[in-house]
Amino acid sequence: MERLYEATLQHKFQEIKEILRQGVVTLTDKITMNGNTALHVAVGTTKERKFLKDMLNLATPPLDMQNSEGSTLLHVAAIVGNTEAVELLVEKDSDLLFAMDNEGQTPLARALSNMHTDTYAYLLKNKHSNQDIEAGNGTSWGLLVNIISSKDYGAAKSFFYDNLHMPLTDIDTVLMAIAQNFPSKLNSWERTFVDSTCLYTFLGYQFEALPKFVEAIKRKQEDYRLAKHLLRELCNFIKSKTDSGSHHEYYNNAILEATRQNADEFVRIVVSEFPDAISSTNEHGHNIIQYAVINRSENVYNLLYQMSEHKNMYKTIKDSFGNNLLHLAARLAPPDKLNHISGAALQIQSELQWFKEVQGFVCALNIIQKNSERQTPQMVFTREHKDLVIEGEKWMKETAQSYTITAALITTIVFAAAITVPGGNKQDNGLPEFTSKSAFTVFAISDAISLFTSATSLLMFLSILTARFSEKDFLLKLPTKLMIGLTTLFISTTAMLVAFGATLYLMFCQNNPQILVPVAALTCLPIACFVTLQFPLIKDLMTSTYGHSIFGKKSSIPFY
Repeated sequence: MERLYEATLQHKFQEIKEILRQGVVTLTDKITMNGNTALHVAVGTTKERKFLKDMLNLATPPLDMQNSEGSTLLHVAAIVGNTEAVELLVEKDSDLLFAMDNEGQTPLARALSNMHTDTYAYLLKNKHSNQDIEAGNGTSWGLLVNIISSKDYGAAKSFFYDNLHMPLTDIDTVLMAIAQNFPSKLNSWERTFVDSTCLYTFLGYQFEALPKFVEAIKRKQEDYRLAKHLLRELCNFIKSKTDSGSHHEYYNNAILEATRQNADEFVRIVVSEFPDAISSTNEHGHNIIQYAVINRSENVYNLLYQMSEHKNMYKTIKDSFGNNLLHLAARLAPPDKLNHISGAALQIQSELQWFKEVQGFVCALNIIQKNSERQTPQMVFTREHKDLVIEGEKWMKETAQSYTITAALITTIVFAAAITVPGGNKQDNGLPEFTSKSAFTVFAISDAISLFTSATSLLMFLSILTARFSEKDFLLKLPTKLMIGLTTLFISTTAMLVAFGATLYLMFCQNNPQILVPVAALTCLPIACFVTLQFPLIKDLMTSTYGHSIFGKKSSIPFY
């Protein structure tokens, strides 16, 4: 059996024939610990069509042999996504499409659960597989959920149109799956690539990987379009099957999940199809806007800016605990939302931005209003964010302390370099030896820039270390100081390296200028490292502090 197993793994068909001719083992014998036959091994390990065809020609139908898990050959091929083997097996024995394993799963279901959409598409197009679905026991919506979870919205659309006869039972799980997997829309720079033919053509010649990158963007755009279309069709399907009084039970959980996921387009479509969906609430009585604030879903919250006068009701609305909208904004954000933000200091900054945004929306009276626990929104914010403020202070101090050492070292080095200039001074007049050299001018300017910027950086980091670290300082004051400190530290490091390169040139390279090339290359190395390691933090600081606000009107399309 070991010989047959090895020969099958290595796709040695002639050796397999010789082993079978000897009669010691057959194709239907189980040759592995989990009960796989040689054919199971073949369809599970290779897509080589000729070898698979030769192997299947050795067997006689029915090819219904099962391993210890109850998996047929078609199950194994579906699990690994071997579409070539699936095609050959269906041609050879179409009854395999109806076989179920020990868990009651068909090959079609296994292909879906393992996200092999190409294999699934072939099975779905097959006449027998469609009959299997129609004769199924109510699992079709479950299959659609699997397709949506695999993010193949084209296949999901086809599946839906092929199953319009299905009852509404469990269709709420389909809406939930769309809410959980709703694709994001293209951002501004992605739209620029897709819409600008000239830019794409020009850059396509410069970068070989660009066409694949643009194709990925176009697939994202198409997925977004298909997901919206499928959602609208599902809403119309629900309306056609039920009266208006029972719609709520199908979309309520899904629209709340979409709110948590920040899928504003899902919310927009469902509310446009079912206007009463705007009043959907969770088990705590929180509506969509309240739930968006709790979960820091800015896209859904921004739908307020597209509302008519209905938005005024949210200015004074309270939950069952007497919390107005500002009380909810004062709560600590869910961990999954905070974890997307780097550093505790930026996390507390984001929380302050949310609080200030909602504070500007609600009525003035709500700012000092107390809930059932006799606490104002500011009191709730302080209580909920106490630990995060401490973490932010610790993060800021540790970061500033680390950079303070670096800035102090650079200041010391460049100050010493300015006093002891390269080449020394002339004995007669005390002027530097290389005053007339252009490289000396580069050295002098770079050294001066490095000294001034490193000193500025050092002062910024020291001011952070001595700050009071009150809540409001995290909104603008502390991030600005850290951003200035990091930026000036980068400039001082770059200028110091340029000054060092100019010094090397003056001392060693004037008679051998070829040495300048490796010196310049090595000078770029630490600069590149600094940019790679620290630029993401500088970018986050600039974006969160002075970047375009995440709040405000993002579309001209009216909402409710």
